[in-house]
Amino acid sequence: MRFSPKRRWFLKSLLGSAAAMTSLGAYAFGIEPAYRLRIQRYAPVLPRWPEDLALTIAVIADPHVGEPYMSVRRLEEIVAVTNNLRPDLILLLGDYAAGHHFVTRPVSMRECAGAFRALKSPLGTFAILGNHDWWDDRSAQRSRRGPVIARTELEAAGIPVLENDAVRLVKDGRPFWLLGLGDQLALLGKPIRGVDDLRGTLAKLTDDAPAILMAHEPDIFPLVPRRIALTLSGHTHGGQVRFFGYSPLVPSSYGNRYAYGHIEEHGRHLIVSGGLGTSIMPVRFGVPPEIVHLSLGTASPAAGA
Repeated sequence: MRFSPKRRWFLKSLLGSAAAMTSLGAYAFGIEPAYRLRIQRYAPVLPRWPEDLALTIAVIADPHVGEPYMSVRRLEEIVAVTNNLRPDLILLLGDYAAGHHFVTRPVSMRECAGAFRALKSPLGTFAILGNHDWWDDRSAQRSRRGPVIARTELEAAGIPVLENDAVRLVKDGRPFWLLGLGDQLALLGKPIRGVDDLRGTLAKLTDDAPAILMAHEPDIFPLVPRRIALTLSGHTHGGQVRFFGYSPLVPSSYGNRYAYGHIEEHGRHLIVSGGLGTSIMPVRFGVPPEIVHLSLGTASPAAGA
């Protein structure tokens, strides 16, 4: 059978498109989520952060541990990269539990916390919990209260977990506050209920030192007062699939408004990490796994990926 030039062109185009789609699928399901890692840098100018209080922070969000995508070995490599950044402070933003069923070997929270034990910084490592850390603990779901397994194992590894709590830290003689909010989607049911208490958490501030808030889901941000210099969140994974700054699906009531990156609203600042792992489906495209590196104060370098 002989094909006309137009038909040959059509078949070549069809085969080329099929090959391209196969390659993109292999990249999105195999390469980007499992092998890529970038350092996403921010140096925001914050109205309520003193210029002479220089602070660097490494942020790890949403590892969702479980092979083949987030093995203990890969987590250890991420810890080593984080330590090489030499941050003053390391923050863990929750969702340590796997958020999908595409797991060839589960990784226990004890193994995960054991890897995090190697994190090193002068001011220490602090953590909050995410919705999957609550959802993965069936006992906590039945009793409708914690502590969940993730908190128990992290604290056993020497990592304080802040749930509606605050700690006052000091850098170069200058104090600042670190706050951690309880998860906003902790308890399954109709409706899903949170264990977050923003008002109670803010009430633990006893002076006017600048404050940073860790909140797993960014949806709390419209309620965060200007008293907070910076809110840090994860949860969205940047939508996991992102085209030209837009994500088709974002697990947020606000859609793309808080999907990813540095957001400023009415003089208040939020940074949403794209995180490390995946949820629901093990796919990433256009938003590779990342460690966030923040520089605040006079030591702030230019921001960039």
